[in-house]
Amino acid sequence: MIGLIHDNWILQDSKHAYLRLMENNGFPFRKQNYMLMLIGMGVVILGFILMSGGGSDDPNVFDESIFNFRRITLAPLVVMGGYGFIIYAIMKKPKSTETSTKS
Repeated sequence: MIGLIHDNWILQDSKHAYLRLMENNGFPFRKQNYMLMLIGMGVVILGFILMSGGGSDDPNVFDESIFNFRRITLAPLVVMGGYGFIIYAIMKKPKSTETSTKS
């Protein structure tokens, strides 16, 4: 009996998950989530662009600019901030548009 109730609960829970997925036109996220993820990806790409450069054209000459503030501190913080923003975009739930009616 307990197994039947447990299986029925799983079936009902998966049915509700499927219905919620279909409310979003078959996509797991809404448009706002995708836009926020794109912004986060842009921030990550910006961080990697800030990290690039500083090399020397001559292999016999060492260039100290590889150790400047932008490449060692700022760029990794920008990349981590971008990944944090992407995680926020994935976890963000949309505001419910349904109004609950109290009887």
